[in-house]
Amino acid sequence: MKNIFLVFIILLSSTLLDAQKGLQAYQLYNSKGKKTSFKKMVKASKQKDLVFFGELHNNPICHWLQMEFSKSIMAERNLQIGVEMFERDNESDLQKYLNGSLSKSDADTLIRFWNNYETDYQPLLEFAKKNGIAYFGTNIPRKFARIVYKEDFEGLNTLTEEELTYIAPLPILYDAELKPYKDMLSMMGGHGGATLPKAQAIKDATMAHFILKSWDKKALFLHINGAYHSDYFSSILWYIEQSQADLDMMTITTLIQDDIHSFDAEELGKADFYLVIDSDVTTSY
Repeated sequence: MKNIFLVFIILLSSTLLDAQKGLQAYQLYNSKGKKTSFKKMVKASKQKDLVFFGELHNNPICHWLQMEFSKSIMAERNLQIGVEMFERDNESDLQKYLNGSLSKSDADTLIRFWNNYETDYQPLLEFAKKNGIAYFGTNIPRKFARIVYKEDFEGLNTLTEEELTYIAPLPILYDAELKPYKDMLSMMGGHGGATLPKAQAIKDATMAHFILKSWDKKALFLHINGAYHSDYFSSILWYIEQSQADLDMMTITTLIQDDIHSFDAEELGKADFYLVIDSDVTTSY
């Protein structure tokens, strides 16, 4: 009788685990492609200088985990947040909104918010505002990235003195052999020309510049960007290393898989931690 009862318990436990497994929306993996936990990921980040959360812009799991990660870090050390989603020529108005000297209605008029701001980025910004967490936009104004695409880096020489304060200092270093830039050219099949990855690089260089300019060395600086900007420990991280090679940095990237319980080994080498999200999770656009 005891044996029958034991078998029943084992089968019931297995069924419950399978049910939970089927409802799981994401799974975290470490740099070796082994399953890990949110707690371990947070623990690994606690003593870092900079942490890059490479997201998929329209995925709600990314934004939810960014919020939970921020709460966990804030509970133990000083936290700063930087984001790709705000451009530097809006930074003054963004800071006025965060310190309460600019109303929401005026901010809506003066700041260029992304189309998915309300669903995907407003919650973390408001969390930072409520809790007094330093929050910065780090990206180049998009119109200047377009100049690079059309005229190469030389086109930036036409910017005014004020406009130059919104980008990384000239001249811009560039390594065409970096994997993300080579991959970009390859994916486009040569269309877009050599200036396409350079337009990406000026974004990376500018974000790196303003991360370092904004970072309080006693704080952990969490930077939120599209995964492409920090995958393979390159792009933004490469530019940071050109200025300050001794920083302790960590990266998180995001993948979509049909089966989140089996890691795709071809993705190894992209990051320190992987957020693997079920392909059935709905997106904001």
